[in-house]
Amino acid sequence: ASNGSREGATGAWPRSPLAPGEVITAQSGAFERDPQESSTTDEELSRAGSPGSRGGGGSTTPDYGEKRLPQALIIGVKKGGTRALLEAIRAHPDVRAVGTEPHFFDRNYEKGLEWYRNVMPKTLEGQITMEKTPSYFVTNEAPRRIHSMAKDTKLIVVVRNPVTRAISDYTQTLSKKPEIPTFEVLAFKNRTLGLIDASWSAIRIGIYALHLENWLQYFPLSQILFVSGERLITDPAGEMAKVQDFLGLKRIVTEKHFYFNKTKGFPCLKKPEDSSAPRCLGKSKGRTHPKIDPDVIHRLRKFYKPFNVMFYQMTGQDFQWEQEESEK
Repeated sequence: ASNGSREGATGAWPRSPLAPGEVITAQSGAFERDPQESSTTDEELSRAGSPGSRGGGGSTTPDYGEKRLPQALIIGVKKGGTRALLEAIRAHPDVRAVGTEPHFFDRNYEKGLEWYRNVMPKTLEGQITMEKTPSYFVTNEAPRRIHSMAKDTKLIVVVRNPVTRAISDYTQTLSKKPEIPTFEVLAFKNRTLGLIDASWSAIRIGIYALHLENWLQYFPLSQILFVSGERLITDPAGEMAKVQDFLGLKRIVTEKHFYFNKTKGFPCLKKPEDSSAPRCLGKSKGRTHPKIDPDVIHRLRKFYKPFNVMFYQMTGQDFQWEQEESEK
């Protein structure tokens, strides 16, 4: 029965075939595009870069200046908090960013750098051009391609407890395809033996150490900032201080910009200088997760633990995901 469900799932989920006994390393096959990620159309991208569009953020900036290739990228991870981070950094007057995801370094690379530049908003001297596409982090070719554009590009990765991230990823797909199998069915190659299916993209994305290895072949750690998706909710101003420091910006986005929405369970942005209602992320954010069998969560924690420890060692940061789980 389980195998039958899996066949039905293949249309909904990309899986990377793993050879029997394959060790998970940075060379372990390319990622396929997850059809559930928000796709950005060429029409949306051309709108984002058109004169008069507010797609570039920083609404106080008049529409003059010139289009430049981005100096900073939010490269991941999906369901980690990248949209929240992008919206918060766009509140900074010295940042201009595309609202849509260009997917240049994974899906549109053959269109060339001029196409990419044209998608960007116009900036003035001293402003930073940015974009975010979370699937870059898991795309094997992305580090080399970004490095060949500009080797001093600053990279931001928003990471989150990989177990929570996987469930959030599944929840997003479930909202669009209610007929898909349960999380429990998709998470295992063999439920009886407790073999986790690391080829399922929802699980594979969370093996952060694996993907980071690929980036470190092209970029030094000093050019990569790791933002905690959890702290982006509990202490948005603290995380934004680190982001602004990393980008060489004045700390303008502070606690004054955030209002905690108890209903949604995460902060909303507000403009400190006016009394308009705070701007919250859309209804697609903060969805209620389905109830998952506690045994499955326990097995996933065990699966991710060695990779998390490796990731902490590689980055020099302890995200305390294990501690957070033991408190639940």
